[in-house]
Amino acid sequence: MADKSFLTWPFFENRHRELSEALDAWCKANLSSVDHTDTDAACRQLVTLLGEGGFAAHSGAEDGKLDVRALCLIRETLARHDGLADFSFAMQGLGTGAISLFGSEEQKAKWLPQTRSGKAISAFALTEPRSGSDVAANKMTATLDGNHYILNGQKTWISNGGIADVYTVFARTGEAPGTKGMSAFVMPADADGLSVAERLETIAPHPLATLNFDNVRLPATAMIGTSGQGFKIAMSVLDIFRSTVAAAALGFARRALDDSLDHVTKRHVQGAPLFDLQMVQGHIADMALDIDAAALLVYRAAWTKDKGAPRVTREAAMAKLFGTEQAQVIIDKAVQLHGGNGVKSGETVEKLYREIRALRIYEGASDVQRVIIARQALAAHQGD
Repeated sequence: MADKSFLTWPFFENRHRELSEALDAWCKANLSSVDHTDTDAACRQLVTLLGEGGFAAHSGAEDGKLDVRALCLIRETLARHDGLADFSFAMQGLGTGAISLFGSEEQKAKWLPQTRSGKAISAFALTEPRSGSDVAANKMTATLDGNHYILNGQKTWISNGGIADVYTVFARTGEAPGTKGMSAFVMPADADGLSVAERLETIAPHPLATLNFDNVRLPATAMIGTSGQGFKIAMSVLDIFRSTVAAAALGFARRALDDSLDHVTKRHVQGAPLFDLQMVQGHIADMALDIDAAALLVYRAAWTKDKGAPRVTREAAMAKLFGTEQAQVIIDKAVQLHGGNGVKSGETVEKLYREIRALRIYEGASDVQRVIIARQALAAHQGD
């Protein structure tokens, strides 16, 4: 049984505790019926179910005020039950985060009711083949042509690529070099000139694709925010959702600890439970310690943002770095404690081992988070 004592921490309000309990019960009642054989179909079904259950409504906010603690609790809970369910919810939020925070009233009215109800799937198209973490090196262009923008280029590693109904796309509009010459656009998936160049297969199946943009024509009203504001928009969205990545890692780690505790208390070695071995107790203690430390960092970042901080770059980077790195360590310990079953295909800890690896890469790889944290520390020091 997962530890829920953290819900008594002062980071949370009663509505957060009620949300966590309701979602946990919903997961137990609904997620086992989802067939994961066809990943695309499973994601579509999960988005629909999350919409019908009312939980996808938390992925967007028409007033621009996302409840980051709620987002983190939802991702942690879903990840503990089903990694693909967490992915499906996360992309509804990340894909429309720019619309929630910076979109026009018309953009919000058109898309948020659809994504929050689970009737439309969203995606976030930022990464390009030659620029992963280096967003300033993006080459995709959006050229103004009268009352329209013409988009040309390629995006890759796009989650929900090929199954999304709406994309938030970032392209270079050329106001200035580097990060200052980018803008953001909302684009329907049926836009002429958009095509899927390649579907990408990974060790933990998710819908991912490389997308081609060949003279995609969008009305000027498709721009989110103002011209040249794209980098600011992207970083503001990631500032929020990086904390939720750490929350998902936390959910994976809690599941790994729960399954490990079940295993070491039921598995007997030389007539006694495996748990009686002091080395095993040491592993369990380290796992529990790292989980609590990660949870404190995750919910500190979420609480700080919810309480009005304009940016939580440092807090979110710390949460994502520690949360994802330590979840990997925790899950590796779980595999070791399970012995041969830990690497048996289809076992829970084996699936967790594959699920966790990507979280240390996407939305800012671990080494990028270290750079962010170091720069923030230096800036604080120089400001004293």
